[in-house]
Amino acid sequence: MPIDYYRLNFCLPEAGAKMDDENLGEFLSGDRIQSSPYVLQMKNDMFCEQLCMADLGRGEQPGVQPNKFVKAIRKNYHNNWIVDNLSSAKVTTRYWKGFPVGFIGKDGHVYVNNHVNIEIMYHPSDTETDKYHIVRFIVEPFSIKHDFYPLMDDTNDIDDTHIHTTYNMITQSGREPQRASGQVLFTYDVKWELNAEVKWASRWDIYLNTDNGINAKVHWLSIANSLVIVFVLSAMIAAILIHNVPRDISRYNRLATDEETAEGLKEYGWKFVHADVFRPPTFSPLLLAVACGTGAQLLAMTFWTIAFSAMGFISPERRGYLLMAELLLFVCMGGLAGYVTARFYKTFKGKSRQKATTLTAVGFPGICFGVFIIMNIIALVKQSTYVVPFVTMLSLVVLWFGISIPLVFFGAYFGYRHEAIEFPVTTSSIPRQIPNQPWFMGIPFTMVIAGILPFGSCFVELYYILASVWMDYYNYVFGFLFLVFVILIITCAEITLLFTYFQLRSEDYHCWWRSFANAGSTSVYVFLYSILFFQQLEANLLASYFLYFGYIGLSCLGLFCMMGFVGMSTSLWFNKVIFRPSKSN
Repeated sequence: MPIDYYRLNFCLPEAGAKMDDENLGEFLSGDRIQSSPYVLQMKNDMFCEQLCMADLGRGEQPGVQPNKFVKAIRKNYHNNWIVDNLSSAKVTTRYWKGFPVGFIGKDGHVYVNNHVNIEIMYHPSDTETDKYHIVRFIVEPFSIKHDFYPLMDDTNDIDDTHIHTTYNMITQSGREPQRASGQVLFTYDVKWELNAEVKWASRWDIYLNTDNGINAKVHWLSIANSLVIVFVLSAMIAAILIHNVPRDISRYNRLATDEETAEGLKEYGWKFVHADVFRPPTFSPLLLAVACGTGAQLLAMTFWTIAFSAMGFISPERRGYLLMAELLLFVCMGGLAGYVTARFYKTFKGKSRQKATTLTAVGFPGICFGVFIIMNIIALVKQSTYVVPFVTMLSLVVLWFGISIPLVFFGAYFGYRHEAIEFPVTTSSIPRQIPNQPWFMGIPFTMVIAGILPFGSCFVELYYILASVWMDYYNYVFGFLFLVFVILIITCAEITLLFTYFQLRSEDYHCWWRSFANAGSTSVYVFLYSILFFQQLEANLLASYFLYFGYIGLSCLGLFCMMGFVGMSTSLWFNKVIFRPSKSN
C-alpha cells in the first residue's frame, strides 16, 4: 500500500511540504504529489549537495520495533519523484519507475539510500529561444556512510569535489553503506545533459518500453494466438450455420417417412423445442435483466475507454485521467443500462419494473461503493495515501445519485415504452419436458470448457494489466489491448453460440441463464490467474490481501456481467436466426 512520502523521516522543504492540486483520478489512485527540498536549476550541475541531517530512529534490535525506514525498506518501498510531470526512472537492465528507499545487504542489515544522482536530459525548444524541454529524468541511488558530523555550515560541497558520484568512486574510497538508523546525512548530485535525439513526443517511451521490440513481439504473438482461436471457432460455426442448420431445417420442413421420423427426431432434436426456446427464464428473470443491463453498461464503458486511450486522447502525462475517464463513462452509460434492463425485463414479462430499474441503478455501483468504503477504512488504519478525502467521496456520491441514477431511470423509461423483443415463433402455454441430459451438458462442465478459450485469447494482456495496476508499471499500449478486447468479445460470442446449438440439439431450451453463465465463466479463470499473480507480489500484510482480492473480485464480477451479456445476446440472436425459417406447426 502506498504511503505518504514524508511519513518517513525524509528531509522537508524549508517552508514545509505543499500538496499539489490533484484531480479526482489522482485521489482515487492514491497519488499525493508534494513539493520537495531538492533544488534544481536549469543547466546548473550540482556535486554532492548537502540536503539535511535526518534522525531515522532506532535500529533493528531484538524485541524492539524497528523504525519506519527499516520497515519500508524490508517491504521494498520505492520513491516516486516527478520533474516536469515526468516520473523518475531507475536504470537496471531496463528503466523502472521510481527507485528503492534502500536495500537489504548480504549481512541481513538494512541500508538506506541517502545519496542520489539526479540526471536530467533536455533539448532546446524548436519554437522558442532560451526554452528547453525535459525529455528524461533518471535517479541513481547510493548508500554512503559519510564520516563527519555534524553538518558543516561554512560549505556545502563535500570534499569540495566537482566530480559526480559513481559506484567506482565509492568502492575505491572504501566507504561503507549507510545503515537505516540514527543520524543520517542526505546528499545529492544534479547532472544536466543535452540530448537532441529524444523528442518531447517520445519521452515516455522508456516507461512504456516502446523503444524495446521485445514487448511488441509478445503482444503480436498473443494476438496471433488469439486469432487462431477465433478462426477455429469461426470454422466450426460456419459448418453449423452453413451446413448443419439448413440441413436440419429442410429435414423438418419436408414430409418425412416413418423410418425418417423414427431416426430423424432423435438426431435433430433442436426443432422440437421451438415452442419453448423463447420461454422466459424460470430462475429470477429480474436478476438476469439487471445483470444484462449492468453488463451492457460496463461493456460500453470499457470499450470506449480503451478506444479513446488507443486514439491518444488519454496519455500517461495526464495523471489520473484514465481513472476519471472510466468513472465518467460508467456514469454516462447509465442510460444504456436502464434501457437494456427494461427491454429484457419487459420481454421476460416481469411485473416489478421499478424494482428492476432500482437494482440496476444501485446494485453493482452499490457493491463497488461498499467495497470502496471498506478499502478506505483499511487504508486509513494503515495510514496509506489510498485514503480518499471526504470531499472526493462526496463528489462520487453526487456523480452516482445526481447523474448515474437519473440516467438509469431515463433509459428504463424509453426501454419500457418500446415493444418487447419479438420472437419468430410463439411460446406454448405448457412447458415441454426436458429429457435427461448427459453429464457433459451440465452447467458446471460447460462453464469449465466455455471459459478456457476466451481466457486463452487474453491472458497475456491480462498479465500486463495486472502488472500495471499492482506493480506500478506503465502499460499504455492500448492499441494491442483494444484488439485483444475485441477478440475476447468475439471469442465469447462464438463459444456461446456453439454451446447453445449443442444444448438445443439435446432438447434443453433453458438458454437464457446457461448462455450468460457460459460466456461469463471467463471471469472465473481470470480470478484463478489473479491468485497465481498475487504470489509474485510477495505481499506480507493482511491489508494487502483485502485490497488485492477486494478489487480483483469486483473486476471479475464486472467481467462476468460484461461477457455474460455478450453471450446471452449472441444466444438470443442465434435462436432467432435458426427458428425464423422453421415451420412452427
